[in-house]
Amino acid sequence: MRHLISTKDLTDADLRALVERGAEFSRGSVRSGDQLAGLVAGIHFLKTSTRTRTSFSSAALRLGAQLVSFGPGDLQTNTGETLEDTAEVLSRMLDLLVVRTAGDPAELRAFARQDRMAVVNAMTADEHPTQAIADLTTMLTHFGRVEGLRVCYVGEGNNSAAALALTLSRYPDVQLELRTPPGYGLDPGTLRRAQHNARASGARVSETHSMASPPQGVDVIYTTRWQTTGTSKPDPGWRDVFAPFRVTTALWDRSPDAVFLHDLPAHRGEDVTAEVLDGPHSLAFDQSENKMYAAMAVLEWCVAKR
Repeated sequence: MRHLISTKDLTDADLRALVERGAEFSRGSVRSGDQLAGLVAGIHFLKTSTRTRTSFSSAALRLGAQLVSFGPGDLQTNTGETLEDTAEVLSRMLDLLVVRTAGDPAELRAFARQDRMAVVNAMTADEHPTQAIADLTTMLTHFGRVEGLRVCYVGEGNNSAAALALTLSRYPDVQLELRTPPGYGLDPGTLRRAQHNARASGARVSETHSMASPPQGVDVIYTTRWQTTGTSKPDPGWRDVFAPFRVTTALWDRSPDAVFLHDLPAHRGEDVTAEVLDGPHSLAFDQSENKMYAAMAVLEWCVAKR
């Protein structure tokens, strides 16, 4: 069994295999139903979730696993038991555990120190790895390739943006342009890691903090909600800083063939206009469905050796 805590833990071959498998599930070109037969998956979410929790729950069931769900107040970690002791106990009863903390990734590493149960990161403060796998699955399904795509990400340099940068940068000839509000850019260490990946693969990753001279001729325009799950912004005027980064139909004047992606939930009229989200270029709801297919690929990969 294998853990998926960060995309940084994946080899290039692992990443491509997961994305390609997600696309196979999305296209309906692979049979599902018994890949996880006889296994038990746990779903432990400490923060709200619609898509990620449902996608992993549905994925586990569709692949033949049984499911046990835990809410934020269900485990004895609330009474002082260590994460390591909790993980050791759960590993005697579960084969897989999908965890959302929206906090320190070290918590996921603690869960993964045992050697019986695969652990999957369903979002920590620094990275949302399975979201990126769903994003690339959507691109591969739509374009037939990831290599060579031009992607413009607009909005906060949050955990979804981090995972996107860390994965897209590993594909040859990809151009990823991040347009982030001043003071809300990608973590500098993450940006350096993505640019290091890009130098090795022949991709290009850049970040600017202005929407002047909108991108031209891109294949994908991507945004996320302005208020990331489980976080708040100390600056009371942050919405004024973000306002120029709202995605409107004007961005399609310079990239008329671009598709639109959003990890959802969207705040209509804030991060994106309804005209874009519901418009002919939007793949946002296909993208959300692909979270389930990506989850199927991840769960299957985690226990493939078993």
